[in-house]
Amino acid sequence: MVQAGRERTRVVAGREPTPRAAGRDSPAVQTTEMGGRERGEDGGKHMQGRKRQGLVETWGWLLAILIPRAGRADGAAAPLLLGHVTPHDCPRLPTICADQQYHTQALDAWMAAHRAGGRIAVQARPAGAWGFIPRKPPWGMARPNAWHGRYRRHSKDYGRTTASSTAMRTSSPIHLRLNRLAPSDRPAFHDRTEAACSRGHRVKRFPDSLSTHVQGD
Repeated sequence: MVQAGRERTRVVAGREPTPRAAGRDSPAVQTTEMGGRERGEDGGKHMQGRKRQGLVETWGWLLAILIPRAGRADGAAAPLLLGHVTPHDCPRLPTICADQQYHTQALDAWMAAHRAGGRIAVQARPAGAWGFIPRKPPWGMARPNAWHGRYRRHSKDYGRTTASSTAMRTSSPIHLRLNRLAPSDRPAFHDRTEAACSRGHRVKRFPDSLSTHVQGD
């Protein structure tokens, strides 16, 4: 269902069903006390949790996701993440944009053995740079993070197992794709007072408070 919705949404937007390029992002998220065994410490953010390593196509739709513990290196978990996207599913995907974490010999050997013809486009640091340099992520990689940020369920990793967290992360944008394919005819959001008046209700305001009391006719 996720794959069919992604391909159909791309076709409606005037694109091919499968992407030609993808990028990856791995934001860390805090877990609860019932987070289970698969969690670790992110030394950079000083937090206990997991990483949401996602492979995203250029339009912003999620291709694959892997949720390991936060202390696991991105390059070490990259073969597991890329293994979820087979050449049969995405035959037009030769390029994957990534950062320095994916610049490892083990990943290069895995790409040569399992993804012949594909390449990892690593964004190198500027020459002569020193210290931490913030970089603006590609638009397609930042877009799904904004979508998932609207879900209270994703404010933390509430799953006891990574399988539960992966399922929630994968299935969350299904209704967003359905709204793209079949837009709703509901009106835009209105203030409560305006919505009540449009339905023919009487709105009684109390001068001693800021509340609004709505009564039906």
